[in-house]
Amino acid sequence: MRKAALPTLLVTTVAAAAMMTSSQAFAYGAGDFFTRVGVAKVAPKSDNGSLAGGALSVDVQDETNFAFTLGYRFHDKVGVELLAALPFEHDIHLNGGNIASTKHLPPTLTLQYYPLGGTQSRVQPYVGAGINYTHFSDEELTIGDLELDDSWGAAGQVGVDLLIDDHWALNAAAWYIDIDTDASVNGAAAGTVEIDPLVVMAGLSYRF
Repeated sequence: MRKAALPTLLVTTVAAAAMMTSSQAFAYGAGDFFTRVGVAKVAPKSDNGSLAGGALSVDVQDETNFAFTLGYRFHDKVGVELLAALPFEHDIHLNGGNIASTKHLPPTLTLQYYPLGGTQSRVQPYVGAGINYTHFSDEELTIGDLELDDSWGAAGQVGVDLLIDDHWALNAAAWYIDIDTDASVNGAAAGTVEIDPLVVMAGLSYRF
């Protein structure tokens, strides 16, 4: 199900752009500051590695929370955007049992390309690429002390705005983020947890 989400969003975006119609010009381009707010689901990949020399298989669970972005368009077709959110709290199953958890903040900065920027289209798809920093906190483990190192990794993005008027738009977006964190249990290195989530967000966009 998770693997189909990003291709489905891409197909929807391209199809909507192909069928675009507009009877009103919108000033959508260079100089725009914008924010996007909505609900985001962080869905880690299905195989998250193992700990303790392979003795513990790791399964990081999905989580949904409020998220928002801030961005600026310095060209009709090019801009930057920062993804932020309230902390996501994930249960972590070890060998199928729910015996650990962690919170994380995943700020992600992307450089974006808008192929229809500067046109009168109400449908404005975009793609982006950039970098993610993930901070882990409040780690809990029932069999000891767990520590997860902060992570740096690459990120890719695809999204679409469906313009309502000069300021408001409906928005859907997805990010793939490379998040790998080194884990320690009771102060000893235990292995690497590969989270690598797909983040899917739906909400509203507002341009200033």
